[in-house]
Amino acid sequence: MFSWDLLSGALVFGLLLGCFYAAVSIGLSVSFGLLDVPHIAHPSFLVAGGYATYWLCGFGWDPIVAGLVLALPFFALGVGMYRGYHTMFESRGTDAGLRGLAFFFGVAFILEVALILAFGVDQRLVEAPYIGKSIDLTEDLRVPLRLIVAFGAALLLTIGLTLYLGKTFMGRAIKAVAQDQVALSLMGADPVRVKQWAFGIATAVTAVAGALLIIVGPIDPQLGRVYIGRTFCVVVMAGLGSMSGTVAAGLILGVAETLVLTFFGASWAPAVAFGLLLVVLGVRPQGLFGR
Repeated sequence: MFSWDLLSGALVFGLLLGCFYAAVSIGLSVSFGLLDVPHIAHPSFLVAGGYATYWLCGFGWDPIVAGLVLALPFFALGVGMYRGYHTMFESRGTDAGLRGLAFFFGVAFILEVALILAFGVDQRLVEAPYIGKSIDLTEDLRVPLRLIVAFGAALLLTIGLTLYLGKTFMGRAIKAVAQDQVALSLMGADPVRVKQWAFGIATAVTAVAGALLIIVGPIDPQLGRVYIGRTFCVVVMAGLGSMSGTVAAGLILGVAETLVLTFFGASWAPAVAFGLLLVVLGVRPQGLFGR
């Protein structure tokens, strides 16, 4: 039954969740949107970041601090992965196509199996002072503090990456490599090194987003399958490579999913991302903000 209290609560939760969706998708916006790399393993790296955060929290670390520390090894992992991808596909002068998809699908499968072997199939969660508590926004509306913390961290992460891409030389080079690699080469920059650096940044951001993932709720090794639809929906709906569009698309998905969950039930919520994705591809294939 409709009520204004339910609607206002759904909108608040949707905005908080939407910013989180933007944060977990922004790495894919760089790797897939700007670099044209079919990184279907992105959600698996997201879950791996959550499990790495869980492991560090076992030593008494705060989840957000753990995510920031993990950004460095994940950056190195991303650089190595792109180097392998470039050697196998791009250096041969042919479009990776389905072979690239198969490559990253294999990476995702290996990561999932590795997490199952290391941690089992049970759900894992972390403890922190802001997990399990809530804040009363109004008399009838209580918001979990973990969502507010994740919202703030996600907002800072997204703003930081957007400023990096727009204000620094390497950030502008990353944007340029997506538009004209030949022109970038004439300016003295190596497109392969730029793309390697960009993929490392995308993977490092995913580590921080993985920490936010385990703050928001418990994780399991197969959770990446749930986020495939959500992350690709946000990136495609935003317009490939649009950072500001990623934020807007994440908010749209978060609000739409929460409204469907509130008024139509949990069984319909997982279909929202795929539904929005189909609508955007059919009506505006270039995304809401273009490229």
